Amino acid sequence: MGQVSERTACCVVGGGPAGMMLGLLLARAGVQVTVLEKHPDFLRDFRGDTVHPSTLRLLDELGLGERFARLPAGRLEEVRMRIGDRTLVAADLRHLPGRHRYIAMVPQWDFLDLLAEAAAAEPSFTLRMSTACTGLRTVGGRVTGVRYRDEHGAEGELAAGLTVACDGRRSLVREHAGLRQRTFDVPMDVWNVRVPVPGDGRVFMRADAGQFAVTMDRGDHCQTSYLIKKGTDAELRARGIAWFRDRLGALFGWDAGVTDAIGSWDDVKLLDVTMGRLPRWYRPGLLCLGDAAHTMSPTGGVGVNLAVQDAVAAARLLAGPLRRGTVGVADLARVQRRRQLPAAVVQKSQLAEHETLLRPALDGTLDPDRLPLPLELLQRLPFLRTLTGYAGGIGLRPERAPAFARA
Repeated sequence: MGQVSERTACCVVGGGPAGMMLGLLLARAGVQVTVLEKHPDFLRDFRGDTVHPSTLRLLDELGLGERFARLPAGRLEEVRMRIGDRTLVAADLRHLPGRHRYIAMVPQWDFLDLLAEAAAAEPSFTLRMSTACTGLRTVGGRVTGVRYRDEHGAEGELAAGLTVACDGRRSLVREHAGLRQRTFDVPMDVWNVRVPVPGDGRVFMRADAGQFAVTMDRGDHCQTSYLIKKGTDAELRARGIAWFRDRLGALFGWDAGVTDAIGSWDDVKLLDVTMGRLPRWYRPGLLCLGDAAHTMSPTGGVGVNLAVQDAVAAARLLAGPLRRGTVGVADLARVQRRRQLPAAVVQKSQLAEHETLLRPALDGTLDPDRLPLPLELLQRLPFLRTLTGYAGGIGLRPERAPAFARA
């Protein structure tokens, strides 16, 4: 066992959107906080690259809006889909309240680099890259920090008044804490692939002939998420890469000159989709946030936004107890009470979309002339598109920056 060589008030495991935002906010409150990130950098493809209006407003409040605006970004004002030969508008953000009436499409590594740079200016903040959490320290049932392995392979321990799991859908911290999610059935997994065709600044969904895929403009290429029936990855890959190129090309009208750039199955990354929610997000000395607490479907691309909002609420409610060294389970329970309803509402919406849209699309039974009632109402009553834009872009109970963190 390693030696306790360092202590911190709060150890955040995972340098994703929730972890970096929480680290920044707590540091601005004067809390000693250490973020552990197992990778050497933030450069990873096929992560959530949408920054929603409520998060854009938050960045303004933190004094980071101008710096964020200088990042390379697209703007999504409408969400469109094509089912068969029918083009639909699923959400419209152009009439939202506030100055940000769009979703910014920014590579997640740029967003995380921005948060890391801002946090580094705070004397109580430490970011340790290439440092993987390997387990938890416990005393009498209370989590008292983490065990870790650093970039040189050295083992160590970090004592902490509070450990926060922000390490995503496959959270190791959650597992070691013995916390188990209630899981939900999902109809699909996702293949993610880069296709070298310029986008048009939008996110576009396409459903036809038993297929469903989403493309997102990334400048010189489209990031494309192609849905497959749950658990069929190995079976479909056995059909060969040419089969996939032909299917994808037919769906979006891309010729072989485009799809041949998908050289092999190595270029197609599988996302094993899971959904779940912890009945209890905490135990003494430990709190789970973001996907570690409520694993989201990729449907709607709202996971990043929810994780950031979780972090803001946690910072507001826990900064004082952390400064005093008095964080107890009652404080952690307050965070869950604040954030569990927004998470549950989004998951219920995602599950409904799975059953009314995605499962029929993959079964080949989605009829453009007999759309699910919610989609049909969106076409007949355009004002409803602003409501879906609000639900996706701002959501239930958006969080504002705490006074101690504002620029």
